[in-house]
Amino acid sequence: MISRPTYDDANLILRLYEMRREDRMREARAWFTAHFRPKKWEELATLVPPGSSENASFRMVISYWDMVAGFIVSGVLSKELFFQSGRELLVVFERMRVVLPGIREAYQDPSYLVNLERVGFDYAAHMQAQGPDAYNAFVTRIIG
Repeated sequence: MISRPTYDDANLILRLYEMRREDRMREARAWFTAHFRPKKWEELATLVPPGSSENASFRMVISYWDMVAGFIVSGVLSKELFFQSGRELLVVFERMRVVLPGIREAYQDPSYLVNLERVGFDYAAHMQAQGPDAYNAFVTRIIG
């Protein structure tokens, strides 16, 4: 059963949006969108070496979106309301999707980014329900 979104949900979405506008976060998001396309763990390790600005940007983006996904998974934030304006989470998930198994193996952490993954799959299903070609067209556009 879908619960009705509340004013608290709307306010949290607005607060999360404000956080995304912070200068360093904008820089990290721009870097991620323009440059993050590894296809395997080894490419990721080269792209974001420890101590680098790229590594900081990577960690900033993925931890932010995993935090947002955690709010959704725990029921703090309405998934249905979030899906109306939070497509960037799906971009991050789709770009992480192919490297996530390698990261989990390297970190020996099978639950690493599990909230992002869960909400990413839910978001993909939501898009497919909106139109049969919407999700595949989206993935083609952002994965390249």
